[in-house]
Amino acid sequence: MAIDRSQAENIAHVLTEALPYIRRFQGKTLVIKYGGNAMVDEALKNSFARDVVLMKLVGINPIVVHGGGPQIGSLLNRLGKETRFVQGMRVTDAETMDVVEMVLGGLVNKEIVNLINRHGGRAVGLTGKDGDLIRARKLTLTSDDPELSASEIIDIGHVGEVESIDPGILSSLVEDDFIPVIAPIGVGHDGASYNINADLVAGKLASVLRAEKLILLTNTPGLLDKQGRLLTGLAAERVEALIEDGTIYGGMLPKIRCALEATAHGVKSAHIIDGRVAHAVLLEIFTDQGVGTLIKG
Repeated sequence: MAIDRSQAENIAHVLTEALPYIRRFQGKTLVIKYGGNAMVDEALKNSFARDVVLMKLVGINPIVVHGGGPQIGSLLNRLGKETRFVQGMRVTDAETMDVVEMVLGGLVNKEIVNLINRHGGRAVGLTGKDGDLIRARKLTLTSDDPELSASEIIDIGHVGEVESIDPGILSSLVEDDFIPVIAPIGVGHDGASYNINADLVAGKLASVLRAEKLILLTNTPGLLDKQGRLLTGLAAERVEALIEDGTIYGGMLPKIRCALEATAHGVKSAHIIDGRVAHAVLLEIFTDQGVGTLIKG
């Protein structure tokens, strides 16, 4: 059945608007942190997979880093394993780390790989242990309880931070037209596995690769001002001012810090976008308006 004239004009407008962006980003690397509702809603999962495949087909090199906290929590509950959090971090003993590796490196990672492949892509799943991709060191927290005479070191187990990244394996995969999908698990010098925050891994990876863009999918429209209006096109100085006046706080603060660090280390721009919107990644990079907050390098 033929489409009517107005539909044809809308399609033509979309394509012509996207063309200069496709030209600009051909051959460039985009690091995408995939999480939130986009990972659990079936329609959103499929739209994300199609976005990634389309990006690759038009000559862009997407690299996906994913989370999986809710899936980890669900399996721990089914196993009868109690979960404790300290300063927002999951306390991860050796037994919990086994579950983390099973869920992130197995179940979640392979589901994403399979979904991208079903939509015509060529995805390969990795953890940071593959090809010595992510070297980690143990993350320690400190408590500044006023009742203590000195700061107390808190051991939260197999939770790590990125010490270094060796992108060699990623370069090989990208050159062979594969789409890397990375679970945020690193390995220490002692051979131990560490669970690392996926936002931090994505940010560090984007910096090491000098990526064109870092894209963080969230369950919010982006960064909002105190009146609830979306902010975008922000320079680092403006973002720091918003932190100082309390506009940026709570769970958004670590993402903003991650974006600022990436743009300070060679990433052209960072985007915090609403993963609850179908095809959010394409709308952000291929349209004039976008669907989130852009932070400029």
